[in-house]
Amino acid sequence: MKKTLIAATIVALSTTSSITMAQNQNFDYKVDRFADVEVLRYQVPGFDDLSLKQKTLVYYLTQAALLGRDILTDQNCKYNLQVRSTLESIYRNYKGDKTTSDYKNFVVYLKQVWFANGIHHHYSMDKFKPAFSQAFFDKQARALPASQLPLAKGQTKASFIKLMDKVIFDPTFMAKRVNLADGQDLIVTSANNLYEGVTQREVEAYYKSIKDTTDAHPISYGLNTKVVKENGKVVEKPYKVGGLYSAAITKIVDNLKKASAYAENDAQKAYIDKLIEFYTTGSLKTFDEYSIMWAQETKSDVDFINGFIENYGDPLSMTGSWEGMVQFRNKAASKRTGLISANAQYFENASPVDPRFKKENVQGVSAKVITAAILGGDSYPSTPIGINLPNSNWIRAAYGSKSVTIENITDAYDESSKGSGTVEEFAYSPVEVNLMKKYLTLADKLHTDMHECLGHASGKLLPGVDAGQLKNYRSTLEEGRADLFALYHMADPKLLELGIFTDSDTYKAEYYNYILNGLMLQLRRIEPGKNIEEAHMRNRMFVSRWCYEHGKSDNVIEMVKRDGKTYIKINDYAKLRNLFGQLLAEVQRIKSTGDYEAGRSLVENYGVKVDPELHKEVLARYAKLNLAPYKGFVNPVYTATFDAKGNVTDVKVAYNEGYTQQMLRYSRDYSPLTK
Repeated sequence: MKKTLIAATIVALSTTSSITMAQNQNFDYKVDRFADVEVLRYQVPGFDDLSLKQKTLVYYLTQAALLGRDILTDQNCKYNLQVRSTLESIYRNYKGDKTTSDYKNFVVYLKQVWFANGIHHHYSMDKFKPAFSQAFFDKQARALPASQLPLAKGQTKASFIKLMDKVIFDPTFMAKRVNLADGQDLIVTSANNLYEGVTQREVEAYYKSIKDTTDAHPISYGLNTKVVKENGKVVEKPYKVGGLYSAAITKIVDNLKKASAYAENDAQKAYIDKLIEFYTTGSLKTFDEYSIMWAQETKSDVDFINGFIENYGDPLSMTGSWEGMVQFRNKAASKRTGLISANAQYFENASPVDPRFKKENVQGVSAKVITAAILGGDSYPSTPIGINLPNSNWIRAAYGSKSVTIENITDAYDESSKGSGTVEEFAYSPVEVNLMKKYLTLADKLHTDMHECLGHASGKLLPGVDAGQLKNYRSTLEEGRADLFALYHMADPKLLELGIFTDSDTYKAEYYNYILNGLMLQLRRIEPGKNIEEAHMRNRMFVSRWCYEHGKSDNVIEMVKRDGKTYIKINDYAKLRNLFGQLLAEVQRIKSTGDYEAGRSLVENYGVKVDPELHKEVLARYAKLNLAPYKGFVNPVYTATFDAKGNVTDVKVAYNEGYTQQMLRYSRDYSPLTK
């Protein structure tokens, strides 16, 4: 599972220097700004210190990470690749007036499609509303020769343009990529490309018929398949070499084979080869074998994620979106996470949940701080700041997991957001401002560490319980559970004993930041009149709202009106910790027992609805700051030099590529599904 950024504009306030402070103090982090997005770049400190063998390993892994871009785009919606190719053809061949509003708005739309890997917003899941005219689009598309449009076999240019008109301009057609609305058919009403010709009831019945509920080591059903109906029968079509996405997966495998030759040790080579086997066979048993080998190999400095991983893009939380990331260990900063992981059993034992749901023996929680070398697929351009894998509950319990905090990404957020003015606008008083300036950089990193390393790795399911029983609430509840575990334990004096915190007030900065964001700041990302849809936003809201409501009798959290503005005031941090503990116990019970109705009630009652007046106020106050609600990244550019025999002699990294330049290059060089 992954942890997304809570509020970079708040995190950036600390005056404490970062552990991985940028090598180049004059580095230009800002690349582009459009719609509700700001695009940044990040540095890769320490890359030049890697050995040539490690650099070569990183190079081939980055190639594999970039080659899955088309897979993710197609998973998001069946028309995305056609839309992207058409827009890019128009952009590259446009000869008209570039000062017109139609052209400028067209460019913004193209940039949005790139950023979201499709026609739906990466966070709200709503379909983009183009601000350029259909007449402009039709004129430009008609001017292109058929060879420059992604026409299907036998398709005429006229019929293709008519289809694109519907896909791009009809707001009712494929209106939402992932629909989580209670009471609706979540498959039929979601525009993603993970299911076709089937209903939610049919999909659930299909998996119920094939799942073995007595299997103590169940595969991750549906993780790498598309579910369709053929000849009236529900079937799965696997993503593999020779199956769906074969053209892209074959190229990924080719680069994994090259990377395998430069593995740092035999164990790493073995899991790379096992991943290749999985991609070749599509077998989820093989994927579990790979996941175990990957989780247990902790000695190498270079590591990566490549495959069908997180299921946020599936309303039933089954199919994994394709994701790629390459990273290497930040040795100095990893001392912090090493201390946490070494004490995982302590925190599990000290958790306020029912003993029936605790792990008696926490296995192999490996945690480290990493430097991201490349972002790909579902981690690009928008990326998480922390990851804990594998996601399989039984593998976590038996073999442990790897947890990473991506510190060069958080540093980039931090550096790019200095002086935003957010805290001065929204914090209750100078007390809270000073609290966050003094402690929040460390406190927020600790929350990420504990969320990934301990939160996702904690707890257990009762025998016979399937995590899929929570259906569309599964991801929201799991992220809430990990957040709560981290929040509760951040106030444990154990952190002072370990030397991670030197001041007992440090945790308060994250408590205030979390509640402020959950109840107010994250509303800036929602359009007026909309409910909360995204899993991480729902989890932050249900945690914050539940604590607010259940702490009213003791006035734990107060919403104060002053000069016509609303502020959050926390009156009792100790009691807030107790509320976090109570809610953690309940969310763990829901997960451990598969209590769908209780999970549904918790999320729907506390995590979905938005107060329209408060929402309006937050939007107005935030608008005055002129900040983009969402941020993402362009990648560094890696260039390898080769000798006459084809051996890599050096790998250089550069940070000089712009957003449009990078996106067009990726479409040219890393798009095997559109060739």
